[in-house]
Amino acid sequence: MERDEVSEEDVSRMWEAYEKVRDNASRNDLAEYYLPLVRYTAGRLAISLPSHVDRDDLLSSGFFGLLDAIERFDAARNIKFETYASVRIRGAMVDYLRAKDWMPVTARSRVRKYGDTMAKLTNELGRAPTDEEIQKDMALDDKEFRQLQAQLAMATMLPIDDMGIELEASAPSPSASMEAEELKKTLAKAIDKLPEKERMVVSLYYYDELTLKEIAQILHLTEARISQLHTKAVFRLRGSLARMKASLF
Repeated sequence: MERDEVSEEDVSRMWEAYEKVRDNASRNDLAEYYLPLVRYTAGRLAISLPSHVDRDDLLSSGFFGLLDAIERFDAARNIKFETYASVRIRGAMVDYLRAKDWMPVTARSRVRKYGDTMAKLTNELGRAPTDEEIQKDMALDDKEFRQLQAQLAMATMLPIDDMGIELEASAPSPSASMEAEELKKTLAKAIDKLPEKERMVVSLYYYDELTLKEIAQILHLTEARISQLHTKAVFRLRGSLARMKASLF
């Protein structure tokens, strides 16, 4: 049966069957129905990943995350399964990527320096620095800067989530909700200050929830260029939020 032919009543029956016996067959029926969640999550995560990452391995890790979500899901917590499963699926994919640990220590150090340099120049110039200004400040030649730009994409594997704005798998406390709302307001202001193309990429990715390929088609740019714009935007936003957090202490 195709997914679009499955009614809400059919899904409810699948869950009832699984809860009753909790066997592999009924679990696999649910996994087959929710499999598009895995593909969707992989498609969105691809905006931050280098081309050599094996998509099949990424999908496999996400599938195991889906199975884990099915086994652990508790409907009594009053959370939609899709919300809960998306967090588990993405977490499984990120664990897989972290386990590969493809970035050398020297590259990590250079990526951190890039972020610090961008924040420093933004404060000094009162605007977003250009690539040329960053390259000059870091004293890198053209080849070194191109290598750094390739490494930056790997460093944004957890783009906005690293800033503390991630979808919770359980109901947040009132204080946590207030903090998250304040963070979102600050983030919205920082997004408004981004260069136009970076702002469009962020909006289409995080608010309209489009994939890298879909954004490239809309903006008539290559997927590689969209990934580059996304990377720059993430580093600018991290800098803005870091300054916000520092001002609180």
